Amino acid sequence: MATFVYEAVDASGKSVNGRVEADNEQLLLTKLHEQQFHVVAIKETGASSRSVSGARTGAVKLQSLVIFSRQFATMIDAGISIVKCLDILEGQCKDEALRAIVGQVRRDVKDGLSLTDAIIKHPKCFTKLYVNMIKAAEIGGILDKILDRLSGFLEKEMEINQKVKSAMMYPCIVLCFAMVIVVALFIFVLPRFKDIFSSMQIELPPTTEALFAISDFLIQFWYLFIAMIFGAVIGYKKYASTEKGRYMIDKYKLRIPIFGELSLKISVSRFARTFGTLISSGVPMMRSLEIIGETSGNAVIAQAIGNARNAIREGARISVPLAQCGLFPTMVTHMIDVGEETGRLSEMLVKVADFYDNEVDAMIKGLTSLIEPLLIVFMGVLVGFIAISIMSPIFKLVSSIH
Repeated sequence: MATFVYEAVDASGKSVNGRVEADNEQLLLTKLHEQQFHVVAIKETGASSRSVSGARTGAVKLQSLVIFSRQFATMIDAGISIVKCLDILEGQCKDEALRAIVGQVRRDVKDGLSLTDAIIKHPKCFTKLYVNMIKAAEIGGILDKILDRLSGFLEKEMEINQKVKSAMMYPCIVLCFAMVIVVALFIFVLPRFKDIFSSMQIELPPTTEALFAISDFLIQFWYLFIAMIFGAVIGYKKYASTEKGRYMIDKYKLRIPIFGELSLKISVSRFARTFGTLISSGVPMMRSLEIIGETSGNAVIAQAIGNARNAIREGARISVPLAQCGLFPTMVTHMIDVGEETGRLSEMLVKVADFYDNEVDAMIKGLTSLIEPLLIVFMGVLVGFIAISIMSPIFKLVSSIH
């Protein structure tokens, strides 16, 4: 059981601070919301090694969760009871981690817990968005519709993730292959040329001497090279694990040429689709924004959404703080403004999400077609530089003989 420190505001507007123990953050949030506390900040200070569900489960694949949600929605729509649905889904689930979780959820529901209380015990599988939508579905008695919306939302998330991974797979493979070739040249090929040039006492150009120096370093201190790589990776992870580090990294990610624009469009699409899905499912706006900030995946976007929540609490329209932060395009804030005025905010948000999904798709296709020739040019320049640096002393020797 973990220990949490929280800061909240009660119904009268008075600030409340406390330290409590809870199985996980989501259970604590639910408990505080039931007490009509608005949570401002919450932080885990310690935890024991006991698992919430009593069973060890690995990471659940997004595809498995999509299939689970879609099948669950279909069976609920057919009039099958929740316990029977979970029993069927547990039996046919191929993901071992998800099967264990579904089994535990089935047992909890059978013992009298609501579906929301049962899935909230598994935050690594069911996100806060998922939990809150199920909670709204149980309150409104529209579980089949909400599960169908969840399935569509998760399918869109998976589709974007797969597009990004597919676009990055080719350049990553080529870059790794290029690194292997270059390292092999420095370790096995260049030393032989160095011995030949040394025996012939040829005066070497600065570029050739630099290549031979790098070759000697890799051969003699290869372990330092590996240690530098591991050190850089570990240092990056530790820096990214801090609040300031995560914010600075996410900030620079948005400033990278081309890729920063792609990252922003993905974030805007995710924001609009998540917000629209939550609002249309009956989740209150303030709670929706809180969930979106926590699941945005970018600290800069999360901070902007947090500022928007504070502004709304003071009576502002949501489009105003979003426009002031400078992150969201004008078209997005105008669409949200129109949605607020017409009372069709969820519809406008879904349209924004669809538009930016198409933008992301077109940009990924453009990047894919651009990266291939750039990689070929990069490889050609790199190998050509090494070849010219090696061949230039030979040309010099031949010209001296003549």
